[in-house]
Amino acid sequence: MTTATLRATSLPNSLTAGKLPRGTTWMVLVGSWIVFGAIFGVIAAAGGGAKSFNIVGAVFFGTVLFDVVIFVISLLVEGIRKAQDRLVTSLVATAFIIALLPLVSLAWTVVSNGLARFDIAFFSQSMRNVIGEGGGALHAIVGTLLVTLAAAIISVPIGLLTSIYLVEYGRGMLARGITFFVDVMTGIPSIVAGLFAYALFALFFGPGIRSGFMGAIALSVLMIPVVVRSSEEILRLVPNELREASYALGVPKWLTVLRIVLPTSLAGLTTGIMLAIARVIGETAPLLIVCGFTTSMNYDLFKDRMMTLPVFVYTQYTQAAGLNAQASIDRAWTAALALILIVMLLNLAGRIIAKIFAPKYGR
Repeated sequence: MTTATLRATSLPNSLTAGKLPRGTTWMVLVGSWIVFGAIFGVIAAAGGGAKSFNIVGAVFFGTVLFDVVIFVISLLVEGIRKAQDRLVTSLVATAFIIALLPLVSLAWTVVSNGLARFDIAFFSQSMRNVIGEGGGALHAIVGTLLVTLAAAIISVPIGLLTSIYLVEYGRGMLARGITFFVDVMTGIPSIVAGLFAYALFALFFGPGIRSGFMGAIALSVLMIPVVVRSSEEILRLVPNELREASYALGVPKWLTVLRIVLPTSLAGLTTGIMLAIARVIGETAPLLIVCGFTTSMNYDLFKDRMMTLPVFVYTQYTQAAGLNAQASIDRAWTAALALILIVMLLNLAGRIIAKIFAPKYGR
């Protein structure tokens, strides 16, 4: 016999060596999900079709089955000590999966109901002169993008400059006062921001004023404290050694912040800004007060009412009555799905921007 043959025959089998093969955990988990997915699929088919499929129940009971099966298999093959270790690890994973179940349920519900009107007409038409079926949410999508963009243009510079002051320059009573008021603004209800914007513009233009710019002001009130708090924490993570090295070379402080601190923390700052945008893009109450609602296209932020996706979802749901109730509900679900997709695309764009412009470290 050759040396290779002797080595091959001397290698023990993974099962006889008291160790499970690699990938067993994942195979058991996926298999458990498939088993309960099939069970709940049969129940859904008998009870009302694909829309009644309970994905949360399938994932939950499948994960519980995984805990039991992986413990039993490990006990039979690896012994009690390794089985206990795998059981505790699987329970930690189960806790994580349970924490994700609300998100899974939300995504499944929105996608399954929103696909009913996910077509070209929905993204290319408005609701002007539409009473029953048909129509779309183009006017609401455009309004959401314009209002959110204006709010970001207002909020991001103010938030970043405030956080830079608090981290790099702020000392004493003024810095503590700014921090206190930022914390207070973080807890302001969204409808209060809408009332503030309405009262501010009503003083100058009268009580009947409605515009997209008012919505941007209301959203900026909610967005600024989020940008400040997130940016402040990111800037504090920049090592002081980088600042001190810059100062040692004779670079002034403002240039150190501009060329060293901000590029180093760009990825975190972008993430914080995206979180702030995601925080305000789905607000309904302030926009319902200051932007109103319309069925027509409006590209002017400073003139007339402007529809946004959250308000569009609200109005379509409230109009769900009579013979065209299902059409309104379908439009509401598809608008909710479109809003989620916009947030996902914004976060993806933010990550790409952060990766492109983040400082490159060489050896």
